[in-house]
Amino acid sequence: MLYQSFNSERKHLTSIEDLANSEVESLLAQGQIYRESLDKNQPVEQVLQGISIANLFFENSTRTRISFELAEKHLGGIVVNFAASNSSVSKGETLLDTVLNIVAMGVQMVVIRHQSVGAPHFLAQKVNANIINAGDGTHEHPTQALLDALTLKQHFGDFKGLRVAIVGDILHSRVARSNVLLLNKLGVSVRFCGPPTLLPPSLTTIGAEVSYSLEDSLEWADAVITLRIQAERQNTGLLSSLADYANLYQINEQCLSKLSKIPIILHPGPINHGVEISNTLMDSTHTLILDQVTNGVAMRMAILNFLNYTKNNN
Repeated sequence: MLYQSFNSERKHLTSIEDLANSEVESLLAQGQIYRESLDKNQPVEQVLQGISIANLFFENSTRTRISFELAEKHLGGIVVNFAASNSSVSKGETLLDTVLNIVAMGVQMVVIRHQSVGAPHFLAQKVNANIINAGDGTHEHPTQALLDALTLKQHFGDFKGLRVAIVGDILHSRVARSNVLLLNKLGVSVRFCGPPTLLPPSLTTIGAEVSYSLEDSLEWADAVITLRIQAERQNTGLLSSLADYANLYQINEQCLSKLSKIPIILHPGPINHGVEISNTLMDSTHTLILDQVTNGVAMRMAILNFLNYTKNNN
C-alpha cells in the first residue's frame, strides 16, 4: 500500500515537531498494515527496489539499527551499514564530508544516529538525500516515539482520554522529548516522573506535568514508558547510585499491587536489569516491550515508504 491519496512534501524525518497531525495518522495506519504483514510473514511491495540506504550510526545501537536494516530489506532497498570506527572519521573526516561522499556514491536515503544534537537537521540542509533521525544526542528520537504510539494504539484502540506517564531519566532522554511532542499531537495527557535532579525545570513548557511520586504517577496513568538510566551520561553526580534510584523508582510487583488499576508498561531499551523494571515483571502480561520491538520494524517500514513516496510524487 502506498500513500496514493496523501498529499505531503515531506523529504526528511528529523523531528516530531515537523510532522502534521495528518502525517502522523497516516504513518500509524501504514505501520499497522506492515505489522499485520510481519505477523503473517507476508511479503510486501518492494517500494525501495533500486533505492540505496545508508545506516550511519555514530553511537552504539541494537534495536534501532537492526530494525532499520530489516525494514529496508523487507521493502527491497539496497542497504549499506556504516561503522564510524572503521571509517575515515577516525582519520578526522567531518560528518558533512562523510555524508557528501556517501551520497555521491548514489545513496538516496540516510538514517543517522549521532551524539551531537542537531546533526540530522544540519545534514537535511546540506545534502541531497532523505535524512531520517535515529537519535541525536539528548534531543530527539522520532521513530521511537512513532513506534511507541503504534503500540499504544494497538492496545487501547485510540488515544482519546489516554494518560501516559514517562518515568526515569527525563533530563538526558531523547525518547521522552519525542514522545511528549507526539503524544501532545494525539491529544494524550503526559506526566513526567523521576528524581528532581533528572527532571529539567523547563518540562511544563513542552506539554507535560511533573511529579516526583512514582506511586501517584502509576495510579494516574493508563500506560507507563519507563526510561533507561543512562549511566554513560551520569557524570555530574545527579544520582547517588542505581540502587537508590531503583529503591524509589523501580516499577515492580510491590508498587503495582497498591494500585486500583495496573497500567501497561513500555520501555525503549536497552534495559538495566533490576533497575527500571524488576526482572520478574519483564515477562508479565502488563509489559509490551517485545511488541515495541516488532513495531519498530513495522513503523520504520512505514517511514521509509512514506519518505520515498513523497519524494517521488512531488
